[in-house]
Amino acid sequence: MTEQSRSARPIAAIVLAAGRGTRMKSDLHKVLHPIAGKPMLHHLLGSVAALGAERQVVVVGDRREQVEAAVAPLGVATAHQAEQLGTGHAVAQAGAALAGFAGDVLILYGDVPLVRAETMRAMLDRLNAADAPACVVLGFRPADPGAYGRVIVEGDRILRMVEFKDASPEERAVDLCNSGLMAVRGEDLFGLLSRVGNDNAAGEYYLPDIVMLAATDGRASAVIETVADEVDGVNSRTELAWLEAKWQAARRAQAMVGGATLIAPETVWFSHDTVLGRDVTVEPNVWFGPGVTVADDVTIHGFSHLEGAQVASGAEIGPYARLRPGADIRQGAKVGNFVELKKAVLGEGAKANHLSYIGDADVGPDANLGAGTITCNYDGFGKYRTVIGAGAFVGSNSALVAPVTIGDGAIVGAGSVVTADVPADALALARGRQEVREGWAARFRSMMKARKAAK
Repeated sequence: MTEQSRSARPIAAIVLAAGRGTRMKSDLHKVLHPIAGKPMLHHLLGSVAALGAERQVVVVGDRREQVEAAVAPLGVATAHQAEQLGTGHAVAQAGAALAGFAGDVLILYGDVPLVRAETMRAMLDRLNAADAPACVVLGFRPADPGAYGRVIVEGDRILRMVEFKDASPEERAVDLCNSGLMAVRGEDLFGLLSRVGNDNAAGEYYLPDIVMLAATDGRASAVIETVADEVDGVNSRTELAWLEAKWQAARRAQAMVGGATLIAPETVWFSHDTVLGRDVTVEPNVWFGPGVTVADDVTIHGFSHLEGAQVASGAEIGPYARLRPGADIRQGAKVGNFVELKKAVLGEGAKANHLSYIGDADVGPDANLGAGTITCNYDGFGKYRTVIGAGAFVGSNSALVAPVTIGDGAIVGAGSVVTADVPADALALARGRQEVREGWAARFRSMMKARKAAK
């Protein structure tokens, strides 16, 4: 078979996600717990989609409605495993969804989320090699093989696959383990599954048995290996945290290879879709939520929190800044310490240096917002927008009650509560008139001291 004909075969994926996940101790289905802000299952389906899979089927069981709702927007089908009778039985439930499919089928696990598309492709390439193995199994060699099923091989040809419970002492000494991931031709898969029995220590229908059934038909199967980290699974909150840490470590390394400087890499947390440009400097203890894009030459100071935000080149963020969804920081703008922006544009060269909340606002180029500036965007029922013109200056401790517009070049005096539009280049003062009473403070102190002495 030529490489061209191999690549033309359609691909399907069956993802097993019917387990109860009791060790997670959660009302949320296990495969929907996030890594880097994205459900585990979606990580895996993203890799499958990168292969151009023609069909995807998720086998569901307990809390099926959660998984069905999560995959429906992706156009992914589901199949129901009402009883938990083993991995072979689970795969068989996808038969109806793949009826008539003539291509290559990947069998994956929803709680093994970080398998790369490249590894899946390697499995499919081996399946379609000249010797045409019946099945391809993804193996790995963990530091502690523990209770994993073992794969007994000669070269890459599988002689025997055995679950740990059924393995002999000699087989348990083998360190090549079965990840559970397989590639099988669609024309073969369900026929082999129909012959799997449950005469074993657990009384379950084991998926790996199809390898030995194919062998009885005179058809050998093959194994390819990957690193253990790639097939780490999640069965508990501890394992979830461990996998998150591994993902973050890899993403930090990727960021630095791409030209970003992370002062203390282990303290920076990325989301699955964070984009960093070149010559970005990220100081310690910065958190990126979903939907953040940072252009070149940006500095993000320590203890800042960004989510759903766009930051243009040359901007400076923080320290202790919070960019919420819809924050759009333009070129060379400055968001200082304890400043929060939400659904707000901070124009080119504009500055909000200290202690401000800028929500539902458009701030023009080179505007300057003094410490304590607040856009009062919510009246308890609806949100309203504030527009601050180019080059405007808003004095410290000012409240701008939306909807309101501050014109280009206008100045708002410190301590003002602005409730009406301010024309361009005007001065707005909206505060009580100061009154000074000479000597009042000294007389007050004397009076209070006398009262205290009298008591």
